[in-house]
Amino acid sequence: QEGSLCAQHCLNNLLQGEYFTPVELSAIAQQLDEEERMRMAEGGVSSEEYRTFLQQPSVNMDDSGFFSIQVISNALKVWGLELILFNSPEYQRLGIDPINEKSFICNYKEHWFTVRKLGKQWFNLNSLLMGPELISDTYLALFLAQLQQEGYSIFVVKGDLPDCEADQLLQMIRVQQMQRPKLIGEEAAQARDQRLPKSDVDQAIEVNHPFDGTGMLDEDEENFQRALALSRQEIDMEDEEADLRRAIQLSMQGSRRSDFLDSLPQNVPQSPHTSQTDSLSSEELQRQQQQPQQQDQTPNLYDKPSLSSSPLETDPGGDMSEEDMLQAAMNMSLESVRNHLNTEGDK
Repeated sequence: QEGSLCAQHCLNNLLQGEYFTPVELSAIAQQLDEEERMRMAEGGVSSEEYRTFLQQPSVNMDDSGFFSIQVISNALKVWGLELILFNSPEYQRLGIDPINEKSFICNYKEHWFTVRKLGKQWFNLNSLLMGPELISDTYLALFLAQLQQEGYSIFVVKGDLPDCEADQLLQMIRVQQMQRPKLIGEEAAQARDQRLPKSDVDQAIEVNHPFDGTGMLDEDEENFQRALALSRQEIDMEDEEADLRRAIQLSMQGSRRSDFLDSLPQNVPQSPHTSQTDSLSSEELQRQQQQPQQQDQTPNLYDKPSLSSSPLETDPGGDMSEEDMLQAAMNMSLESVRNHLNTEGDK
């Protein structure tokens, strides 16, 4: 496409030939302007509406190369072609099925493009693309519905289109499109981006998905890869710290488990045979607790006195129930854990 002459390219892509020039379309637009002026003059050349009309710019063309739907419709009348608005009452009355038609003209704001059937296949002939884009029969209705949802005006072209070489050729063969055409200027923009220094995230994306010429990543995939690269950077920065935390946690768990197992022979009797009952007196528990302390006469310089008290100290006499004995064993194991943690803290 050259400039903003999308209407000219839309018509020529539809007819598959250089049938219209900007000068010819401008002549049609000027003729429409003159007809509208004459209709306004019927109400009086001195009326306020007529003077306002003369001061307003043309609605059929502008300096950028835009042409209105009236210009396109009048241009197609020369070829005996008619435009019907998609999903209009007339469209519904005629019972039009898009798959059985030959071509459509689409417009959004000031851009026109053609969708046409050549041979037995549909093509998007948007002049902003580097080439025609193949549209499957099953995707055609969805494609048109998507355009309409995005705000496009769609017109069905009714009538016999002139013969063209592309239509004759594609009646005999079918096209297989391996890569979708790019937008005009997209390659230049990519080349410009390649000359710019790339960030670490962009380099990580290229490592994961090197460009092999088969196609470009869509926007969702590209955003996903960028987020993935960022998360990997954060994980690499935190790996060393996380490993250290896990090692400390595992070592503390191992120490606690060892201390708890070591405390069990001191607090829980190993033999099921007792002289009286299943419960032990507080004096016997104290003797079992003091026995390993007497074996090791070397004091630990790093040990600190415990501030917690146990049921053994509050109840020096009498028998203990099984629940009291279990509570005493748990308190004693907790004391050994506290002593170990205090020792590790001093170290």
